[in-house]
Amino acid sequence: MQPMNMYMVPNTGIPGCPPGLEYLTQVDQLLIKQKVEVIEALVGFESNNKYEIRNSVGQSVYYAVEENDCLTRQCCGPLRSFTIRVIDNFGQEIITVDRPLKCMSCFFPCCLQEMEIQAPPGNTVGYVRQQWHPFLPKFTVENERREPVLKLQGPFCGWSCLPDVDFEILTLDEVSIGKISKQWTGLLREVFTDSDNFGIQFPMDLDVRMKAVMIGACFLIDFMFFETNN
Repeated sequence: MQPMNMYMVPNTGIPGCPPGLEYLTQVDQLLIKQKVEVIEALVGFESNNKYEIRNSVGQSVYYAVEENDCLTRQCCGPLRSFTIRVIDNFGQEIITVDRPLKCMSCFFPCCLQEMEIQAPPGNTVGYVRQQWHPFLPKFTVENERREPVLKLQGPFCGWSCLPDVDFEILTLDEVSIGKISKQWTGLLREVFTDSDNFGIQFPMDLDVRMKAVMIGACFLIDFMFFETNN
């Protein structure tokens, strides 16, 4: 018998939908909960990030785990390159997120952050590319041909100390159609760990590939703005 809080996504193919992403066609919001690492909280030892991806009623639909080595985690902290593998409840890897090592300083616009999202692994569905701006965190969301499709824009400043922080999902004409929100997880948890909760809201009819890219964008936002180098 399956746990009550786990949604077993049926493996039924949908024309034009990458295998494994069928469930994303049925949702317009997701909750991404980073798993609290006790060792990291107590001794400051950076561990691989792990996330639980839930639907609007709290059922687990996917699980994501960072793949990295100890030296990279400890030396590079939140700047590190990584691969995050998103697994469904049948144990199948459905999304792979790759982030190369890049500079995070606004003084080096030629080395800004970027990320590739594959679904399923080996099939690129999109990219997230940071755009240079002296004050605002801005990103361009691109399709598999590196053509701009959407934009992401965060708040002016102080994003790490606000209780709730929204990164707006915008069309190329700057019309808001959704958001990635970092949600306050409670004082003690915020102080002693870098574990965060995120909500993603997007149109129900958004291309399922772009929904997968938004999951990857959430991971990038977490590492860039909310991870702390303990």
